[in-house]
Amino acid sequence: MKITIQQIEEAEKRLQGVVMRTPLQFSKRMSEKFDASIYIKREDLQEVRSYKIRGAYNKMASLSAAERKRGVVTASAGNHAQGVAYSCSHLKIHGTIFMPVTTPLQKIERVKHFDGKYVTVKLIGQTYDESAKAAHDYCDEKNEVYIHAFNDPLTIAGQGTVGKEIMEQLPEGIDIVVAPIGGGGFISGVSEYIKSINPGVTIYGAEPENAASMEAAFKKGKVVTLEKIDTFVDGAAVQSVGELTFEICKRNLKKIIVVPVGRICKTMIDLYQNEGIIAEPAGALSMAALSSLRHEIKGKTVVCVLSGGNNDILRYPEILEKSLVYQELKHYFIIEFAQKPGQLKVFLDKALGPTDDIVRFEYMKKTNKEKGAALVGIELKNKKDLEAFLKRLEKLGINYHKLSEKEMLYEYII
Repeated sequence: MKITIQQIEEAEKRLQGVVMRTPLQFSKRMSEKFDASIYIKREDLQEVRSYKIRGAYNKMASLSAAERKRGVVTASAGNHAQGVAYSCSHLKIHGTIFMPVTTPLQKIERVKHFDGKYVTVKLIGQTYDESAKAAHDYCDEKNEVYIHAFNDPLTIAGQGTVGKEIMEQLPEGIDIVVAPIGGGGFISGVSEYIKSINPGVTIYGAEPENAASMEAAFKKGKVVTLEKIDTFVDGAAVQSVGELTFEICKRNLKKIIVVPVGRICKTMIDLYQNEGIIAEPAGALSMAALSSLRHEIKGKTVVCVLSGGNNDILRYPEILEKSLVYQELKHYFIIEFAQKPGQLKVFLDKALGPTDDIVRFEYMKKTNKEKGAALVGIELKNKKDLEAFLKRLEKLGINYHKLSEKEMLYEYII
């Protein structure tokens, strides 16, 4: 199935007065960094702080009077839920929204903010897919209308209006578009419009590591269900993409870039510190993917879609932690100390380098043992300092174990 230009143009008409025509912002910093012309499509500036209002409203505004009277049901990790809640309030349609219990509180509160009169929120399941199953069961029981977050032609056409805006905002020519992938609805709509207007534009998708369901589908040649996913990048964490979105992506995308979570976190911090942009993890995906496309984008005009800005401020300590670990600037060790006076002083004076910093130290003295282990977190100024630090530990005869990301204790710490 193909989403047509006509469908996207009809969606644009329905969305007039509802969505903002978001700016296409040139990034001098990223352009210099990657030796390319980098533009950011600011979908975080929508009233619901993401592009999801486009698809949700287009679908709901297309419902018949009888369908509207029945009410609607949906499942979402947060942003689509806000789009549906806004549309329920605007169109006066009663809706039930299922969200995973792991959804950040900020997103739940934003959904409730739009209209408690028309919307009921149910928190069920650990992932979007579990929540979606409960929503489908509820929808069948109540005979209401399901508003799919991504695998629906009208939802996809609504998201495709972003592609239309991009082509109109940069008429002098675009070489590459990088967009995030969750279930695939957004990149499907955007790529359908752009490829119809200019088949020469290259489209790359970006997915978070440990939740790359579209890449898994590409490898298998069919939609698959991931047994387990990491929900940190909540706006793009789905176990299965849509059949329709897979078909469209397979036709339009050149490649999918799987992005480490730590790099996404670093990109979020960079966007905030340099451009003053608050991005959620999924919102920063396309910019975080650029490091893997350095050679492909050199000298090209590139558009990255910043898909959302619904980030809970309480998540920033974890975001900063993951960023530092990714940059190899923060490391955790189990270090064995002899239980006698002066051992910590030796460690501080002779093991640590002049710019190394202890950021965590947990130790309990046990008098019946000659040695005791301590959990020590070290933050470095330069990742190259790690090798020198390890050599000093060995020279001093200090036994240590560097924790890896695969260990349960490491997960507990982070």
